[in-house]
Amino acid sequence: MNSNRVTWLDPGDPVDAFPNISEAMQEPNGLLAAGGDLSSERLLHAYRKGIFPWFDDGQPILWWSPNPRCVLFPADFNTSSRLRRSIASADATISINQSFSEVIYACAGPRRSEQGTWITADMIAAYESLWAEGWAHSIEVRENGDLTGGIYGLAIGRVFFGESMFSRKSNASKLAMLALCQILEENDFAMIDCQVVSRHLVALGAVSLPRVEFASLLELACPSLTRFHHWPDSPVPVRDLRPK
Repeated sequence: MNSNRVTWLDPGDPVDAFPNISEAMQEPNGLLAAGGDLSSERLLHAYRKGIFPWFDDGQPILWWSPNPRCVLFPADFNTSSRLRRSIASADATISINQSFSEVIYACAGPRRSEQGTWITADMIAAYESLWAEGWAHSIEVRENGDLTGGIYGLAIGRVFFGESMFSRKSNASKLAMLALCQILEENDFAMIDCQVVSRHLVALGAVSLPRVEFASLLELACPSLTRFHHWPDSPVPVRDLRPK
């Protein structure tokens, strides 16, 4: 069932006040609710139910659950021949959770292909709180001490909910994604939620799933609020990555 209207949430509403994701609008694809707040409790509940926030400055908080849903299974990451050459020649390292604020601000920066950013100051504050609480994580690529690329998102249960990535050097975000996929595969993660399909993500191996199928996988992989702690403690040379 698809709804023709958006449910309005007040900040005082319970965190589970979202409608069922089957009620999301067809146009715009996946718009489900508006309002509420960006508390950690509401965000964590939303992600476990297949819902995420996405809005611009000047808009109310908008909550989405698009159909289909873009996901990347960690074992299916596609390592192109160009990326293999980057791995072999890179004088760079991968670190985890060392520079979360730097990564999210870099993701919020201007892009040549986009106007403005959806990563607002309120969003940054909310995800920095989730990072401090052990839910949000960053993967960083550094070369000669400079941050050249990275990814941030949430790990809940056996799902990594990817939020954004950036590159300041060719292939840097792909190296971060490869490192993330290898860590998640080693720890039996079910999938990376990539939210909305793009050519870039498809080139990395992502696929589109019907929303109902995504929701079923999510229910199995996130039966409870469980943090993931088994991240590498020390930076890893990019040359140590193991492309398939």
